[in-house]
Amino acid sequence: MPRVAGLRSIDEALALVLERVRPLPAEDVPLADAAGRVLAKAARAVVDLPPFPSSAMDGFALRAEDVPGRLPIGARIAAGRPAPGALEPGTAMAIATGGVVPEGADCVVPIELVVADDQTVEIPEPVKTGANVRPRGGDTRAGEQVVAAGVRLGPAQIGALAAAGIASVRCARRPSVAVLATGTELVPPGETLEPGQVYEANAVLVRAGLAAEGADVTILPRVADDPAEHRAALEEGLEADVLVTSGGVSVGPHDLVRGIAVELGVEEVLWGVAVKPGKPLFFGVRGATLVFGLPGNPVSSLVGLELFVRPALRALQGLAEPGPPWRGGVLGSSLRRNPARDELVRARSRLVQNGTILEPLGGQDSHMIARAAAADALVLVTRGDGSVPAGEPVRYLPLG
Repeated sequence: MPRVAGLRSIDEALALVLERVRPLPAEDVPLADAAGRVLAKAARAVVDLPPFPSSAMDGFALRAEDVPGRLPIGARIAAGRPAPGALEPGTAMAIATGGVVPEGADCVVPIELVVADDQTVEIPEPVKTGANVRPRGGDTRAGEQVVAAGVRLGPAQIGALAAAGIASVRCARRPSVAVLATGTELVPPGETLEPGQVYEANAVLVRAGLAAEGADVTILPRVADDPAEHRAALEEGLEADVLVTSGGVSVGPHDLVRGIAVELGVEEVLWGVAVKPGKPLFFGVRGATLVFGLPGNPVSSLVGLELFVRPALRALQGLAEPGPPWRGGVLGSSLRRNPARDELVRARSRLVQNGTILEPLGGQDSHMIARAAAADALVLVTRGDGSVPAGEPVRYLPLG
C-alpha cells in the first residue's frame, strides 16, 4: 500500500515504535504475585512431575499378570503417604487417587470395576500394564522448561509452575506510565459543566487499557492550554518509562504538546499516521522514556492506544508477540473505504458456527465515545476505492 504524503502506514508506525523499545530490567517475583507478569527467563521444573508413580483412580494397585482373579489386600495407601513397601506377587493394595503406586505394581484397577471386602478383592476382567498409573516424570522432568521466556503468566502457567516446584520467577519489571490529559475545556466527571466545557475521559480510558497490560499507571493533574503548565507536567511525566498525553498534538494554536516535548529533549520519531480516527499521533523518545501524544478525541485516543501504546507496553516487558492481536472475521454489512486512510470501525462481534461476524455500529465519528461503549471490536477497513461488501473477510482487534 503506497504511503499517503507525510503519513506513515499503521505497520510503518508500529515498526518505528517497536524499534525504539528497550526491554525493562528483570526482577525476581514470588510466584504467588506473578500473575500477569511476563517471564524474562525460562522457568524450569525443580522436580519430576509427577515426582513418583501415582494412581489416577481410587482402586487397587496390583500386577496385571495376576488378574483376572481374587487377590488378598496386603495394605492400604492414602494420598500424601509413602507406600508401605513393595507389592508381593499375587496380592493387591488399596490405593487412593494420587497415592504412591508401590514397587512391584504395574497397574491400578478402579474401585467401581471390582468386588471387594475388607480382606480380598476380585478383579473379573484382564487389565493392561500401566492402566491408571501416572508415571514419574510423565508430565515433565526436573530441569525441563515449563514456561518459556516472553510468556505472560496466567492461571494455567502459574499452576504449572507451582506444581513443578518453582517458588519464584524472573520477570520484567512493571513499566511505569504517566498519563496526562491536556485542554482548558476539560473537567473531571462529577463536576458541573460550564459553557464550552466537556468531561475528561481519555486519562481513565488510557489507564484502563494500560493497567490491563501490567503497568503501574499514574494520572497527572490535567493541564490547561498554557505553555508553563504543559512544560512542568511534561517534565514530570518524562520521569516514567512511558508518558502518554491526550490532546494538543495537532496543528492548532493551542496544540502545545509536540513542540514543548521537543524543547524538553524528546526526539520526534513520527507524527501522523494514515489511519482514521487517530491521524495526528505523535511518538518520540527521551533516553529510555517512550512518549506517545494521542489525539484529543476519545475514540482517536482509543485507536492509538490499541494500535501503538499497548503493543509498546508488551514489548517493554519482553512479550514474545507484542501485537496488536489481530483476529479474523467476516463483515456483517458493507462499508465504504476511505481513499486516503485505513479506518478502524467500531463493531459488535457475533460468534457463528463458521467463525465471527462483525456488525458495524452507527455513529463512527471520533468524538462519539458513548457509541463506542456498545462495541467489542475495531474492524480494519484498508484504504482504497469503493466498498468492502458484506461477507468479506476482515481483520479486527477485540476490545475489552
